[in-house]
Amino acid sequence: MAKRSKLTHGQQRRVKANQAKRLNKKKDEVQFDDALLGQAEEGLVLSRFGQHADVEDSNGQVHRLNIRRTIDSLVTGDKVIWRRGSEALAGISGVIEAVHERHSVLTRPDFYDGIKPVAANIDQMCIVSSVVPVLSTHIIDRYLVAGETLGVESVIILNKTDMLDPGARQTAEQQLALYKDIGYQVLFVSVKEGEGMDALQQLLADEVSIFVGQSGVGKSSLVNRLLPDAQAQVGDVSENSGLGQHTTTVARLFHFPSGGELIDSPGIREFALWHLDETTIAKGFKEFQQFLGTCKFRDCKHKSDPGCALQAAVKSGKLAQSRLDSYHRIVDSLADSRPSYV
Repeated sequence: MAKRSKLTHGQQRRVKANQAKRLNKKKDEVQFDDALLGQAEEGLVLSRFGQHADVEDSNGQVHRLNIRRTIDSLVTGDKVIWRRGSEALAGISGVIEAVHERHSVLTRPDFYDGIKPVAANIDQMCIVSSVVPVLSTHIIDRYLVAGETLGVESVIILNKTDMLDPGARQTAEQQLALYKDIGYQVLFVSVKEGEGMDALQQLLADEVSIFVGQSGVGKSSLVNRLLPDAQAQVGDVSENSGLGQHTTTVARLFHFPSGGELIDSPGIREFALWHLDETTIAKGFKEFQQFLGTCKFRDCKHKSDPGCALQAAVKSGKLAQSRLDSYHRIVDSLADSRPSYV
């Protein structure tokens, strides 16, 4: 069995520094006297910046607010109770007092900070990929596991189709056909040529959706095309490294005029799943679910184990070998990617 990763001295210092930031009160934080705060109001978190958040009130006005230190977690999409200050102090309009219960929250593990929430109260996860920097079905599979675990719909979007020649397009279609067979919706879109944009707009209508994916796949460009007034920052893919630039640094919620919300999340290099166990990951491959629990041995690893139902399903053509291989790659990576302090 692979050994867990050891933290270097530098990594240990950063972990301690991040913990200290959460424990120590900032000296320059704007403080409101409770006597100068108004009545409780309902609000929606559009974005969070450290100890502040942009919150939309019931009239559609946006206020930058302090976050009470009694609030353990606050992310884009949260519904909150806040109180308005009698006057704005250093651009801060008031204080967030409480967070309503969430019906869903997307999280991702961070090597230094543990499990980090990304966005709350989402209905639909849109996994954006492209041929630049690379079409990675491995990343897609990881996000699909997260979506199944979260209990929300997942959609696969291949962006930048204008960059595909006929041969490359055929290859991409073959790679993604498997996901259609499993039951996921797959869209091919191009901001430049407009392909698939009407279908994507209809898909997002009246839903709370989140764009997720690697850096450089064009999530912010899609937001700008869908919502021209959003003015989301767009960056270019590094020509030297082939890796995308982090053009969105915090998750941000946007409204569609005809109904529905879209959250644009920061791009990432890799999406880890070390906070999940092997059983949960297996259930995240939804076509596995009908076979799980039917193996000969309860502790079956789904490799060369005698009586493995998944291996039998692959041999009979009911499951794709590539998806079972992907499951094993994820499971095999858990011990190496999980920090030693977990």
